[in-house]
Amino acid sequence: MAANSDFPYLHGFSQEEQDRLRQQAKFAEHKVYDGVNLSRVNKLLEIGCGVGAQSEIILRRFPDLYLTGIDLNTKQLESAKQHLAQFDFAKDRYEIHQMNAQDMEFKSNSFDGAFLCWVLEHVPDPKQVLSEARRVLTPGSSITVTEVLNSSFFLDPYSPNVWKYWMAFNDYQYENAGDPFVGAKLGNLLLEMGFKDIHTQVKTWHLDNRTPDLRKETIDYWTDLLMSAKEHLVDSGYIEKDIAQDAYAELKSIARNRNAVFYYSFIQAQAKVY
Repeated sequence: MAANSDFPYLHGFSQEEQDRLRQQAKFAEHKVYDGVNLSRVNKLLEIGCGVGAQSEIILRRFPDLYLTGIDLNTKQLESAKQHLAQFDFAKDRYEIHQMNAQDMEFKSNSFDGAFLCWVLEHVPDPKQVLSEARRVLTPGSSITVTEVLNSSFFLDPYSPNVWKYWMAFNDYQYENAGDPFVGAKLGNLLLEMGFKDIHTQVKTWHLDNRTPDLRKETIDYWTDLLMSAKEHLVDSGYIEKDIAQDAYAELKSIARNRNAVFYYSFIQAQAKVY
């Protein structure tokens, strides 16, 4: 997440949230990295490295690359450094910098790969971030961008308070320098910023009675994700406290429902620089 301490980040920067981000990365790892091949990248730039959750996965999965991570928030960066220092496979293979993704300090042609995951949804100017990414990449380099498409969320049985909470969740992000629907726009954004060979893929969780254990795990994960924004949404007046509490109760009930359905899609784009 590329933001400073004053940025209206919906989930906050607490230790609990930092731990949740790492849990989220591991939960979604199989979906996010299916089809992602960074084995030919030598110097990878991770834009919006946050707490190092994706950095850990990248360094583990692709043992031959060197990762440079940037983020604007000092608390997240400190957490990333402490986290990555635990892993022998990461030793001497990364560096972390405080930097604005919209105005990078790197020279042009500094990297042969770039990776962004759940970042553009939180920045005020995604085009500028992608423009800077293109500038610092060498010709022939690849970029991988993974982003949300929050309009795809579906949950059954119908849960009115969850929907009220979800709308407030997205309204807050959309009105405070973010875009909860940016995933669907990745093709246009990359094309406008001069990238070539652009490919987008819809990645989906569609869970029902066929996989009851995974369905419950996913709804529980989603509950943690939504409720991590509860305090901020209530304090800023986007949702009433009792509605947030009722939404939580509905989510817990749906997780136990033997006929529940969960659906959510996100978008991943891959492109090249020429």
